[in-house]
Amino acid sequence: MLNSISKHLLHCALLFTLLIVFEVFSGGIKVNENSFVAIDPWEEYGTVPTLLLYTLRLLTFLTLPQVLFNFFGLVFYNAFPEKVVLKGSPLLAPFICIRVVTRGDYPDLVKSNVLRNMNTCLDTGLENFLVEVVSDKPVNLPKHRRTREIVVPKDYKTKTGALFKSRALQYCLEDNVNVLNNNDWVVHLDEETLLTENSVRGIINFVLDGKHPFGQGLITYANENVVNWLTTLADSFRVSDDMGKLRLQFKMFHKPYFSWKGSYVVTQVHAEKEVSFDNGIDGSVAEDCFFAMRAFAAGYTFNFIEGEMYEKSPFTLLDFLQQRKRWLQGILLVVHSKTIPLRNKLLLGISVYSWVTMPLSTSNMIFAGLYPIPCPNLVDFLCAFIAGFNIYMYVFGVIKSFSLYRFGVVKFLACVLGALCTIPINVVIENVAVIWGLVGKKHKFYVVQKDVRALVTV
Repeated sequence: MLNSISKHLLHCALLFTLLIVFEVFSGGIKVNENSFVAIDPWEEYGTVPTLLLYTLRLLTFLTLPQVLFNFFGLVFYNAFPEKVVLKGSPLLAPFICIRVVTRGDYPDLVKSNVLRNMNTCLDTGLENFLVEVVSDKPVNLPKHRRTREIVVPKDYKTKTGALFKSRALQYCLEDNVNVLNNNDWVVHLDEETLLTENSVRGIINFVLDGKHPFGQGLITYANENVVNWLTTLADSFRVSDDMGKLRLQFKMFHKPYFSWKGSYVVTQVHAEKEVSFDNGIDGSVAEDCFFAMRAFAAGYTFNFIEGEMYEKSPFTLLDFLQQRKRWLQGILLVVHSKTIPLRNKLLLGISVYSWVTMPLSTSNMIFAGLYPIPCPNLVDFLCAFIAGFNIYMYVFGVIKSFSLYRFGVVKFLACVLGALCTIPINVVIENVAVIWGLVGKKHKFYVVQKDVRALVTV
């Protein structure tokens, strides 16, 4: 069995091999005269079409900052770390509240996962903790000294009119509801998120270190029973994103330049109160992103937490599409908010506008073949690098998510091939999400199907 360093070196070798091959075959690296475009587009196509072709080519560079963060994150840090080792006794860890936010639509799922997460904490040796469920509707959680159920009153309103998950999270911070001290910690989970012993150990190390009030780690989607293979393979890109961009920005810079996710969020209570989830209606669609940007603007620091948690990808393509649409709309509201300084949201803004212009970037792939234009060698090299690396993100995500020993060589390679085959489908879905998100109703919070048992019953 390969050790951690050997796996990382093999991954780096595979990455650089794929990039070089892609550069050569796409013309990013010129190897002969056939690699050069020998026409004059101004004469061949005319002024306006040529300007449009060059504009489409340059739009590709909006993705370059996040591609570079992902690239260096996957190369600089060990992509296959060993099992997390505790750096101190769990008995000495400060009090940890594991807070699950739900609408209450799937009470059986919530009860089941609360029990599993509580047992995972106990199996890891954690004693000083509480599992708290915050719901819009009662889920009737069984009474236990380690659990607490909070039902958000229907008439509760925040000062700025926050809605959805933001409203529920802010309710927990009210003086007559909150039972935590300022030095305690909160682990924010979605109702379907499952802890692992690795992630609990990582959280314990993070809170014992205490240098940063905010932290986040890796979430994978191919664990236990896979409900929808297409969406799960498409989400392999998100796994790479966590191990690349998210890890680099937190481990090297300790800043959320590109924001973070809404689950596997670890916060210290005093910092969470200071930043607040009461950010009005514009901060309620992508409440995680708005919170991160506010914390960034306030000067708080972040760190990456070792150890993965488990979630499931959306069960249907419609849910997958709705999820992406909400993210796009919510992040755009964050980027356009006047309450967050430009310097804090600059990279996030470039990132989201690379997403907004995705239909144009996609059309560039077609037009580049039909109407080739000569570009400086560096431009061709970087365009090929961006495309080749984004393809590798799917490959790495599968390698990281699916166990070779669990699936065997044939099924494992089939998963890698399957992820590559989902790229065109994923591109279509992302493009539809962009167009729908731009023209559709804003300030809407769509919740995807979470409970497999409910799906089977239907």
